[in-house]
Amino acid sequence: MQDKIFLDSNILLYAIGNDRYKKSLSIELIKKTPVITVQVLNEIPNIMIRKLKLSYQDIHRIIDFIIQKCIIHSIDIITVRKALDISEKYKYSYYDSLIIASALENNCNTLYTEDMHHSQNIENILKIINPFLLES
Repeated sequence: MQDKIFLDSNILLYAIGNDRYKKSLSIELIKKTPVITVQVLNEIPNIMIRKLKLSYQDIHRIIDFIIQKCIIHSIDIITVRKALDISEKYKYSYYDSLIIASALENNCNTLYTEDMHHSQNIENILKIINPFLLES
């Protein structure tokens, strides 16, 4: 069975960054048609505007690319409730828990992120992986 993967916004953002190692790994993950949610899709322009100071034309181009390469799912009240349970049980922030809940709802078995506990298993279904720690 092939992994169904979920990408956090930080992984997608490295695909446009200057760090060659992280950029290369991020692009390889994007090629696997990952799952993301509208939460992730909304975080990306916010970072590109505030921190990266990209033009709106560049942001549109990057978002269009992400939309073409990723499977995008919505978040509903069930996801919100599941995120609250995950936050309480695993002690992640609510927004990180929303990412985890979304990955679980979409039957992903791997969540790639730089911001959570590397190699942690969630509900014996989802493994959190920091892809940048694998070969360093």
